[in-house]
Amino acid sequence: MTTAIAAPTVSGAPHSDNIGSRVGWALSDTWTIAKRNILGYTRIPEALFFSTVQPIMFVLLFRYVFGGAIVTPGTTYVNYLMPGIFVQTVAFGAVSTSIGLAEDLQKGLIERFRALPMARSAVLAGRTTADLCRNVLVVIIMTVVGFLVGFRPTTGVLPYLAGILVILLFAYALSWGFAVIGLSAPNSETAQIMSFPLLFPLTFASSAFVPVKSMPSWLQGFATYQPVSVTVSACRALMLGGPTASWVIQSLLWSVGFLIVLTPLAVRRYRTRT
Repeated sequence: MTTAIAAPTVSGAPHSDNIGSRVGWALSDTWTIAKRNILGYTRIPEALFFSTVQPIMFVLLFRYVFGGAIVTPGTTYVNYLMPGIFVQTVAFGAVSTSIGLAEDLQKGLIERFRALPMARSAVLAGRTTADLCRNVLVVIIMTVVGFLVGFRPTTGVLPYLAGILVILLFAYALSWGFAVIGLSAPNSETAQIMSFPLLFPLTFASSAFVPVKSMPSWLQGFATYQPVSVTVSACRALMLGGPTASWVIQSLLWSVGFLIVLTPLAVRRYRTRT
């Protein structure tokens, strides 16, 4: 969640019709709003702390409680688990986009932004960019936790970083979907309630924590090809080895498809709501 921080002062929008000038202005406004939201995270360190405690608890629970009962052919369970934890963590973190936007609407901050000479796209793009930066920090923390509990990638540094980039792109795409929810909810509490019923089936009916083959046959098709599973499989292939190209391409298609569909929906909802 974010705090009520004073809206950034903007000197005045450029009157030039030059496309480059307008794009540069929009990027500048986006970064101003992103910095405002990042500052909000530093003002409430407890929120950032507890957003990392939950995935750490999942790691410890599955690693030391359930791990001995789950068979993962070809690799150790902790290696199998961590790519799923990465995707689950950023997916759950994307909910902060809906909560933050709903909170800003509730407090009237977005109305204040609309009164300023700034790019209309900056509010949504700034929010999703700030949440992307937060996800980068959380992934770094989870990487450290993973190594502490025995996670050992086998493909090298560059493939590992490529896996992280795939995860962050997926999280960024999800943020635009949750932006639609945040702009549709009357308050931040409702936004949170609306978000998790969408996330839980995608996260837990996936290959994040257990092999899909252990699930009922009627569920395996969905669990294999839904976006969370595809992204987990792409991350797992990049970090641990195995067939990579197909999963990475499918994950990128899901992420780009989400952006193509959800970004205009979020912008349209922003215009009609405010």
